[in-house]
Formats: sequence, structure tokens, C-alpha cells
Amino acid sequence: MWKWIHQLGKPDRLYRLCGRLVPWFAIPGVAALLLGWAWGFGYAPPASEQGDGFRIIYIHVPMAMWSMGIYAAMACAAFIGLVWQWKTADLAMMAMAPIGAVFTFITLVTGSAWGRPMWGTWWMWDARLTSELVLLFLYMGAIALYHAYDDRRMAGRAAGIVILVGVINLPIIHYSVKWWNTLHQGSSGVLLQAVDPTMRAPLYWSILGVWLVFITLTLMRLRNLLLHTERHRPWVAELAVKGGHHR
Repeated sequence: MWKWIHQLGKPDRLYRLCGRLVPWFAIPGVAALLLGWAWGFGYAPPASEQGDGFRIIYIHVPMAMWSMGIYAAMACAAFIGLVWQWKTADLAMMAMAPIGAVFTFITLVTGSAWGRPMWGTWWMWDARLTSELVLLFLYMGAIALYHAYDDRRMAGRAAGIVILVGVINLPIIHYSVKWWNTLHQGSSGVLLQAVDPTMRAPLYWSILGVWLVFITLTLMRLRNLLLHTERHRPWVAELAVKGGHHR
């Protein structure tokens, strides 16, 4: 097992593995997402109090959950990169970062749209919203810091440290609705149990679909980053030659 894990530290083998895995995540991911959204937006019954406005839950909740999940995955990659000095771990970390930033931005936008009729305003400095905004800044800060260095090893180390320090924000986001008197509803786990089963099933499919799509996008971005950073290596030249022959 450890020998197989060690292979992930080799860019050429990781590149090929990502290529083989992409369709296995992409096809079920798109299918699950389409099923969840079609079911949720088209066939789920309206909520008793919010009417059809509640349907934004099928975008907001999956994005909110995985905005935190992606950051946790980045922290794991950052730890591996710092401790074992795997440059592929640094690349995996940065492959995930823009996706997590987009998910967090969508979370904030949909949360504001959902809160507008509930709170009477687009934005409140609520503990949950504010800590989610801090998460967006952490994503953007890590991306900016990584690209501020010409030395990729130093860039990965600097961004990894920032990401690991920022992990403290994840429990703040999760427990903010318990620690402070906020306008935001309870945690996602409580919310899922409170949702009617006819509305809950498409939400589960949406959560699964967003997760699989995230993995697909990460694998695709990681392949591109591997090619860019290893562009002077012989295995990349061999791929270019093979690609030319295929044409």
C-alpha cells in the first residue's frame, strides 16, 4: 500500500493516473448533479413558508459544505507537502484552490440571495457569513502568495503554511451558529434532518454531484499543472511527440 501511495509523488505516474480517473468521476458527477437539480428545481414540492424560494438550497448547501471540505483537503495536501516535501502535494493543493474559491463565492452569493427575503437585506455581518467571507480571503490569499514566488518549492511552502494556519477558521464557520446568536439557520446536518424527505433526496444527489465534479475539476487542473511545472522533463516531451503523431 505504501509503495502505491509513494507513486503519487512521481509527476509522470500521477499525470497518467489522473487521466484514467477523470471519466470515472466526471460522468457520475454530471449525472448526479443533473438528477439532483432537475428533481429539486422541477419536481420537489414548495416549502410551506418560503415557497419556491427554498430551492436555492440545492445550490447553496452543497457549495457551502464543499467550500469547507475543499479547504480541509488542501490543508491535508499542504501538510504532506511540508512534511514529506512532495511537490505533487503542493500542486494538488493549488489545483484545488481556485475551485474552492469559486465554491465559496457561490456560497456567499446564494446565501445573500436566500437571506434577502428572510432578513430584508442582502448582507449582514452575521457570524456564519463573515467567517465564510474570511474563508474566501484565505483561498485568494493562498493563490496570490503561491504566485508571488518564482521558486515553486518556496511558493508551495509559503502557501501551505497560510492554509494550515487558516484551518482554525473551519470550526469557527461550523460552530458559529452555536457559539453566537446569529440570524443564520442551524448547521447543515440539522438542516438536512429538518428538510422533508421529498426535498431531501435531491439535496443528497446535489451534494454528491458537486463533490464528484470538484474531484473531476481538480484532476484536470492537476494534470495541467503537472505539465506546466514538468515541461522540461523527458516524459512531457514524449507526451508531446505522441500527441503530434496522433494528429
